Amino acid sequence: MTELKGITWNHTRGYLPMVATAQRFSELHPDITITWHKRSLQEFADFPLPDLAARFDLMVIDHPSMGEAAHHNLLLPLEAHLPAAFLADQAANSVSASHSSYLYEGHQLALAIDAATPIAGYRPDLLQQANATLPTTWDDLLALARRNLVTVPAIPIDSLMNLFMLTNALNAEPFTTADEVIVKPEGTQALQLLRELVQLSAPGSTDRNPIRTWQLLADSTTVAYCPFAYGYSNYSRPGYAANTLHTTNLVTFNNNPLRSTLGGAGLAVSRSCKHQEQALAYAQFVASPRTQQTLYTESGGQPGHRSAWLDAHLNNATNNFFTNTLDTLDNAWVRPRFPGFINFQDEASNLVHAYLLNGGSESQVLNDMNIALAKHRKQPA
Repeated sequence: MTELKGITWNHTRGYLPMVATAQRFSELHPDITITWHKRSLQEFADFPLPDLAARFDLMVIDHPSMGEAAHHNLLLPLEAHLPAAFLADQAANSVSASHSSYLYEGHQLALAIDAATPIAGYRPDLLQQANATLPTTWDDLLALARRNLVTVPAIPIDSLMNLFMLTNALNAEPFTTADEVIVKPEGTQALQLLRELVQLSAPGSTDRNPIRTWQLLADSTTVAYCPFAYGYSNYSRPGYAANTLHTTNLVTFNNNPLRSTLGGAGLAVSRSCKHQEQALAYAQFVASPRTQQTLYTESGGQPGHRSAWLDAHLNNATNNFFTNTLDTLDNAWVRPRFPGFINFQDEASNLVHAYLLNGGSESQVLNDMNIALAKHRKQPA
């Protein structure tokens, strides 16, 4: 009997599709058992990969850690083990840059089984109750927030992701120069814009991640709209929460749609795996178009294969979550992935979060982020 262990994150979207696919794969291959373990969403973002790769055969991870994975030589290069036609199909049917975000220094280090970026969600009943309409511009959003109808996830990591989004909206893409995260004038304006929105958002926003934000929106009797939080199709499925959420693309800023920061998750095989052939077969099974369009998504997953996002049955089951937000996914911006980026991201997230809580000098926040960038580029994870 071959036994494989996997690690994913602790939410219906992260855990149940892995359990379901593992069960079915074992039914098709009775000599293989796969056990999935789970970690918190925050640990998913920043837990050291070397520790996970030493303990698990299969890992659901995010793309900013690809530099760290390559630096420590932790993951199997999938192009050396999986059929070229299969990988070509994955690339051709990627949602946004999800597939290529796991391509690092010429090696495909994970399969994009899950696609996500911040999208907008709302409660039509509460908007109607408040005699309000969906915002279409940033100014509309602020007007709605001033009426206490808006919530936004603003824990440290999401605050940084939203700052990146706003600097892109100001035509100042982050990391375009070697020693500067965000140029000063636009970085200052982006910080001020984000703080204004967060201060107008529902109490507790600075303590809520996307999962808690969507849950609040589903449970609320007053808060009607979230302008950007990493999408979870689960909350758009009837019966999952007290109220079924509706979703849409992001508002415009200076006449252009906001460009949020790509998330999602990839399935990787550890080099320490003693049963690589079986682990690779399972990874291919999970990422295959058929599984993505059926078992994976029907079990609560959020697929990475484009055919699933366009599938009429899946959209019907999720209040059209996928077609309603696909434009925002395709427009998403991809973070750097250099070794040390995760540690930089942690430090920079806390700097932005402290500013949102306490105010202060925007210039100092940006300077401190530059110092963190230089430090972690010199000291890879």
